[in-house]
Amino acid sequence: MTWLKPSWQAVLAIALCLIAFALGAMTKPEAAALADPTATLAYPYMGAKGLIIGLLLIAALVSMVKLTPIVEAIVLFVGAHAAAWLLIKGIAGFEGTALAPYFLLLAAAWLLAWRCVALLSSLRPSQSVALRLIIPAIFGAWILIIWEAMTRGAGIPFILLPPPSAIGARIANSLPILGSDVRQTIFKAVLIGYVAGNLAGFAVAILADRVPFLRRGLLPIGNMVSALPIIGVAPIMVMWFGFDWPSKAAVVIIMTFFPMLVNTVAGLAASGHMERDLMRTYASGYWPTLLKLRLPAAMPFIFNALKINSTLALIGAIVAEFFGTPVVGMGFRISTEVGRMNIDMVWAEIAVAALAGSVFYGVVALIERAVTFWHPSVRGG
Repeated sequence: MTWLKPSWQAVLAIALCLIAFALGAMTKPEAAALADPTATLAYPYMGAKGLIIGLLLIAALVSMVKLTPIVEAIVLFVGAHAAAWLLIKGIAGFEGTALAPYFLLLAAAWLLAWRCVALLSSLRPSQSVALRLIIPAIFGAWILIIWEAMTRGAGIPFILLPPPSAIGARIANSLPILGSDVRQTIFKAVLIGYVAGNLAGFAVAILADRVPFLRRGLLPIGNMVSALPIIGVAPIMVMWFGFDWPSKAAVVIIMTFFPMLVNTVAGLAASGHMERDLMRTYASGYWPTLLKLRLPAAMPFIFNALKINSTLALIGAIVAEFFGTPVVGMGFRISTEVGRMNIDMVWAEIAVAALAGSVFYGVVALIERAVTFWHPSVRGG
């Protein structure tokens, strides 16, 4: 039939829904209630199971009809997310009691969300800013949905893995503490160390490019020093520079210096021989050639180092705080709250650090697109 276009995700989701329906109860309290003729609808899913299965089946069947990709994606989005919301809402208060149908329906909703993302990806997301944001947003949301549903349904102990809702509540209730930790770790240690380390690495790379002796001597040493473990360097920096943020900034400088040095030296050698020969025919000296030819050609390498260092700097500062810091900072908070078994606070700090690192990386990537707009990697997408 030409009006049908079944996808394997939709077919498998329908099969999972039928199996879940045949298996019966979704939770242990519901199974006990079904055996009791006097049971009321107070038990989880006794009134919602049919709605969840209906939503998933309708979305899967509609997606198998030939529709425009955007309409099909909207149907799949609504069906998958509504079913997931009902599943998580129903398990609240009955954690650890989920049976096989609960997990089968969660898998069916995930398959429909997968199909939704696949359809949106087929619409050439590089041509639409909205699609470039929506696709990773749906993907990330489903990581949280599966995390929430699995921890609550399986009854995973809170100390092992708290659900995202508990972490979000902890973030909302601890904003002053998190704000002071971010100021200490990111706005002092990370930013100062990041700027100083990258500038020093860039300056030494220019010097090494100018003096071949330094290039031959520094790069092997740089490769060796870049392999030094943070846990070995951090205590030494604390002894040298004290317990406050300067010792953490020193660790960040060490971690960011050599990636910038190595990438800049490699980038300065990236310009072709024909271009350099052309500059020589114009009687161009070292510095004009560097500024007009070699540095622009090295920009992709330099920004590659900046993006790598944006994550290394945050990791280095947080780990360095494990070895001595004032009573503030993200690393200090993580190490302290682990000892107190406040695991939700530890995950809150991890979430804030991940968000800050992603924003930092994104800002560098946006600057890179503006500066290297001429590069094929940017022009192509």
